[in-house]
Amino acid sequence: MAKSARRRMGVEERREQLITVALDLFGSRSPEDVSIDEIAERAGISRPLVYHYFPGKQSLYEAALRRAADELSARFVEPREGSLGERLLRVMGRFFDFVEGHGPGFSALMRGGPAAAVGGGDVPHAAGSARATIDDVRQAAYEQILAHLEVERPSARLALIVRSWVSLAETTALLWLDGRTVARAELEVQLVHDFVALAAVGAAADPELADLVRHLLAQEPPDGLFADLLTRLITLVPAAPAAPTAPRVPLAPRTPHASPTPHVPHASRAPESPRV
Repeated sequence: MAKSARRRMGVEERREQLITVALDLFGSRSPEDVSIDEIAERAGISRPLVYHYFPGKQSLYEAALRRAADELSARFVEPREGSLGERLLRVMGRFFDFVEGHGPGFSALMRGGPAAAVGGGDVPHAAGSARATIDDVRQAAYEQILAHLEVERPSARLALIVRSWVSLAETTALLWLDGRTVARAELEVQLVHDFVALAAVGAAADPELADLVRHLLAQEPPDGLFADLLTRLITLVPAAPAAPTAPRVPLAPRTPHASPTPHVPHASRAPESPRV
């Protein structure tokens, strides 16, 4: 009996298929350990056909990284509905949806920057291209957070806080993928708490940032995530010991019509000499 003919894919459809396959393979192993033959076999096509769509493994690797970067950047886009804490939690939910559903792709994106060129390509160009792709993701996340803060020109301190938080979310997700020892939902809430904690620490030394933090906290609901963090922190602060009070000295009794000058006790007299 004749075998059923394999459905022919269009150019763009086949390119997307190869990118998906490459993203999965490059994420699970070092790019140098993945061969074009393996990619072709996984895609169900011949090796020469892979080269028909991509000139080499390096170009396929870069296309896979770009795909992961575009998808991840879109996860930080969030309508301005609800409080900042609620919005950040929704962003973290979509962020971890991507991390959990595209673990290999996320690892390939975030850990692929320092990798040397695959397939004997131009190492400086490859490393620079991968770093630029990763930087694009971080910049997109940075700009989205500033938009939620309604800040167009952040101070140096605020810019540092937002970029540090984006890096923290990235590192937390990578560590979670390695072992998943902490529940995902707990990490999502923790990262929201981390953001307001970083902002509060910066506000303690920056009056302008302090005004922003006060404004954000005023918009938070009483039972929101930021209020929950403050409640948790207060329970960690030990009760301050009561300040010692000075002992009370009894005042000398005052007689009617007495002079208002304070009573001064007489100096003690020396003992009289014995009479002879």
